[in-house]
Formats: sequence, C-alpha cells, structure tokens
Amino acid sequence: MKELDRKFVLASNHKTAYFECGDGEPLLLLHGSGPGVSGWTNWNGVLDELGESYHVFVPDIAGFGFTEFREGTEYDIKFWVNHLVEFMDAVGIKQASLIGNSFGGAVGIGLALFAPDRLKKLILLGTPAGTFMQTAGLAGAWRYEPSESNMRALMELFPYNKALITDELVTSRYEASARAGSQEALRKLLPKPNDEGETLVKGFPVGALQKITAPTLVLHGREDRVVPLECGLRLVEYIPNADLFIFGQCGHWVQTEQRQKFLNTVNAFID
Repeated sequence: MKELDRKFVLASNHKTAYFECGDGEPLLLLHGSGPGVSGWTNWNGVLDELGESYHVFVPDIAGFGFTEFREGTEYDIKFWVNHLVEFMDAVGIKQASLIGNSFGGAVGIGLALFAPDRLKKLILLGTPAGTFMQTAGLAGAWRYEPSESNMRALMELFPYNKALITDELVTSRYEASARAGSQEALRKLLPKPNDEGETLVKGFPVGALQKITAPTLVLHGREDRVVPLECGLRLVEYIPNADLFIFGQCGHWVQTEQRQKFLNTVNAFID
C-alpha cells in the first residue's frame, strides 16, 4: 500500500512514531526486533485489508524505527509495556486486540500480564517463550554491522522463500539500521552470542504464561530459523485459552509469507 503519513505522540518521554488507518474496533500491530525494523516494514503489506475491519494503530516501539532511542534509558520489558500503555492513552485507546510479531509478541505478553484490562485478544506471531538456544537469525541480528550486503545476508535467514527479499526491502532496512542508536537498542534486547558453544535465550517463563487470561492465538512458521517452532508449541501448551496455527513452507514472516492465510485466520479469531 502507499505509505501513510507518519504521526507522533509523546509516550514515556519518548517521541513515538506511529501509523493509523481504518475504522472499527482498535487493533494494535507491534513489530519484531532486528536491524532496521519498524512498524511500517513489518506490517505495510496487510494494512489495507486490516483497515477495512479495524481501527489499526502501528507504533514503533521505543528505541526502534522512528521512535526515539534515549541514552541512559533502562530498556526492558516493563519499560516497553509502560511505553505501550502510555501510547494507548495518548491516542485514546482504552482496550484493544493486539497482534505482536516476535519481540512485539513478547511486549503483547507483557501487556497481558501487567495491564490485562487494556487487552481484548492477543495474537502472537513467531514469539519467543521459555528458554531456547539462540538461532543463527538472532545471533546475526546482534552481530550485524550496517551495510547493504550485511543486511541482505541477515534477511536471508528470515523467510522460507528468499525471493521475498527485494532490493527495495534491503535498502529500506539498511538505511533504518544506520540511524544513530538503532543497533545499540537492539543489542540491549538480545543476548550477546558466546564466542564458543551455544547461547541461551530467555523469553517469558512458563509460570508467567499460565497467568494470561486473554483469548490467545499463536501463529508460527514451521521453518522459522529465527524463533524456533518449539516456542509456539510452548505458548499454546501453557497459555490457558490458546489456539495454535502452524504455517507450512513459512519462516519468521508469517504475515508476509502466508499473507492470505494470515488475514483469514486473524479475522476469524478477532470476530
């Protein structure tokens, strides 16, 4: 779709960028992590359709995209959840359904745990959970140094079908990744890969997942090489009211790689 006008509000003392479209019940879309990530790069391919049914808000999480990264800020899940709640207040959302991609799904879980009254339904795409071995995709994101060739090599780890990695996407992600503070913010989120041996990554523990009360839909690509399928299975095992849909021939970008199935599944669940 044609790029929307980028808007800004103040949330948690961060100038926060977001897009908005559509009519109906509010729906929040939260992007994942990774160099050059933003709400637009994650979600622009499905905004037209989602905007036909919902009032869609697509914020850039603090420290990512076009939202500020502030030196000295302690970025952690509680900060990001508080930033999301303040964003919702700033744009007049009392309660919303939420779709979170990867790291955005972790923020969505945080909202479900720390501010459950603000959440109607939760949809998690390729979201980390429990403890798992760091994948090549996550290690590559930490090690990334800005260049177009490095960005292309990293992007090739994300989808099942590498034809989805266009020159336009690589350039867009590279340019965003080169902005001051963007890689520093990302490295605060991901564990540094060990020089030798495997590195453990920790998502929300299963004890916390058991406390989620919102109806939850878990979507995961079978061939995800960034957040392994075991995380999706763990989510649906421990979240009390959760369903799981596994997409074949699909990596970490469910909403792009299996676009129409994604839209059909999301609409059926929310409605």
